[in-house]
Amino acid sequence: MATRMLLLAETHVPKRAKRLPDAVLQAVDDADVVVHAGDWVDIETLDLLLSRSRVLHGVYGNNDGPELRSRLPEVARFRVEGVDVAVVHETGESRKREERMDEVYPGVDVLVFGHSHIPWDTVTPTGMRLLNPGSPTDRRRQPVCTMMWAEVSGATVESTLVSVP
Repeated sequence: MATRMLLLAETHVPKRAKRLPDAVLQAVDDADVVVHAGDWVDIETLDLLLSRSRVLHGVYGNNDGPELRSRLPEVARFRVEGVDVAVVHETGESRKREERMDEVYPGVDVLVFGHSHIPWDTVTPTGMRLLNPGSPTDRRRQPVCTMMWAEVSGATVESTLVSVP
């Protein structure tokens, strides 16, 4: 049976949005695992996702203060259906990202990251999948706000980028 992971990052509540969009909250309720790649900004969003998620894995981002940093790691690692997943906020510039992440995260099958607000789905030379869900509240230079589904079934990971109204 497949595991549905909801990937989020860059929620920036309440700076960029007063609250999480209803579509995000519904997705949280539907997900088997919720992953947040940082820049929560407020502790209330962490507590809300903790209360609604079956399983939550998250990290702090560069816009997260001491209270969030005291409750979240810089890097999170977990395993889903035999797939090794790591989560981090920043991966640096996009140029040569795939090669750098192979060096920094050996043995990881999927790396979820944020920071750029730009959705990303690539595979590194060693086969690691790099996924960035963008932002559900702050699209910046992107045409729409986004989140991402990653469905894990055995060693297969299928991702779907979702527009957030």
